[in-house]
Amino acid sequence: MRSILYKIFINNWARKLISLLFAMLIWIVVNHSISSTKTVHNVPVKVTNLPSGKTVEGLKPNNLLNKGVTLSLTGNKHVLDAISAEDLLVIIDADRKKGDWIAKVTPKNLLCLNPSIDITSNISYITHSNIIIKPTNLIREKIQITITRPIGEAPKGFQFIDVYPYKLYTHVTGPENVVKSLKTKNLKLTFNLNQISKELLEELNEKRSGDTISYFIPEEWKTLNLPYISSDPIKIEDVNAKDLRMDFAKTDMIPLESKLPITLYFPPQYRDTLNPDTYSLSSNEFIKEQNGMHFLNCKLFATGVSPLFLEIVKDMIQVVVIATPFSEGKNNLWNVQFIYPVELENRYVAQSIKLANSDPSDVRPNIQEEYLRNRFRYYMNRFRLYTENSEKLYLDIKIQADKVNVKPKNL
Repeated sequence: MRSILYKIFINNWARKLISLLFAMLIWIVVNHSISSTKTVHNVPVKVTNLPSGKTVEGLKPNNLLNKGVTLSLTGNKHVLDAISAEDLLVIIDADRKKGDWIAKVTPKNLLCLNPSIDITSNISYITHSNIIIKPTNLIREKIQITITRPIGEAPKGFQFIDVYPYKLYTHVTGPENVVKSLKTKNLKLTFNLNQISKELLEELNEKRSGDTISYFIPEEWKTLNLPYISSDPIKIEDVNAKDLRMDFAKTDMIPLESKLPITLYFPPQYRDTLNPDTYSLSSNEFIKEQNGMHFLNCKLFATGVSPLFLEIVKDMIQVVVIATPFSEGKNNLWNVQFIYPVELENRYVAQSIKLANSDPSDVRPNIQEEYLRNRFRYYMNRFRLYTENSEKLYLDIKIQADKVNVKPKNL
C-alpha cells in the first residue's frame, strides 16, 4: 500500500505538479471563454434627462419606470452565472428625444450595480421586449377625496356614528392623462374600525366633553395609494385633514325619565270601518289613560343615541300604532315618531355648537352644521326602545270588538 501511494504522489512529482497546474489553467481559461445566454426578468429601467415640465407615463418620483424589462443576455458564462436582476439597471437617456420612441438596451447603457462584476467586456449581445417611451406633460392638480363609511366592526360596547369631514382635497403631480383621469374619478379613503382598540375608546370616553367620543385619525392613515403616480403612499395635504376623525357612542341603555305617549293612526283607506269613532285604544296594565291621553306604563330605555339627543327630544316623541283590519291579514305595525323633527334638529345643532365652543381644549373650533345635522338624523334612525331586562321592546297589537289592545310581548 505504501509503495502504491509513493508511486502516485512522490514519483515524478514535479511533472505531476506542472500537469495539474496546466489543467487548472486550461479549466479557468475555458470556463471564462464559454459563451452562454441568460434571461433576466424585471430589470429596473431609469429614464434620465427628460425636458423640464415633461414626464413619462409610469415614471416614479425616483425616475424609475413602474415596470421592469426582461433582458436576454449573451456573453461570458462565468459572468452571466453571477448576475441577477438586482445587479442591473437600464439607463434610458431622453435628451433631445421628441414624441414617442422605442428605447434600446445595449452594453453601453446597461449598468451593473455590483462593482465586482464587469459586464462591459463580458456581454456581447442583448435582446429585450420593446421599451416604449411616451413623454407627456407633467401637471399638478387638486383632487377631491371622499371619506367613506369605514369597514369592520366597532369595539364591543361602542357604536360608530359618523366620520368628519366627508371630503378632503390634495394636490397630485404626475402625467397629464393620469392626473386628469384621477380628477374625474371619485377617489375614496376608507378606514377600518378593527384597527381601533376598545381600551383606547374607553380612555377617550373618560376625557370627552361632548355627546360623542372622537377618535382623531393618525397621520399615517391620511394617505392615498396611487401606484400610477407614486410607488409610495401620497400624504393628504389638506389643512382640514387635521380634523379628520371618527365619532363613536357608548351602547349603554339610557333610561327615559318620562312616560311615552301612545296613539292610534287610522289609514285613510279604512276610514269607513276603522276610525276614531268606531275604535279606541284599550287601557290595561301596560297602557294607562290620563286626562284623555294614553301612556306606556313601564320603564323604558333608549339605545343608539346620546344623552344630549335624548334630553332634547324626550318631550317630543310618541309611539304610534297603525290600525289595520284583521281581514287584511296584516300584522298591526308600530313605530316611534318624533314630533316636529326640524325644530328638534335645530335645537340639537345649536346645543352641540354651544357645548363645543365652551370647551377651550376642543381642537375643532369650526364644527360643520351639515355634520351635526347628519348626526341628529342618524340618531333618529338608530333610536330603539328597550325594556328593563335589556331586550328590545316588541308590541302585540290586536283589534277586538271596538278596542285596539296593545300589550308587550316580552314583559
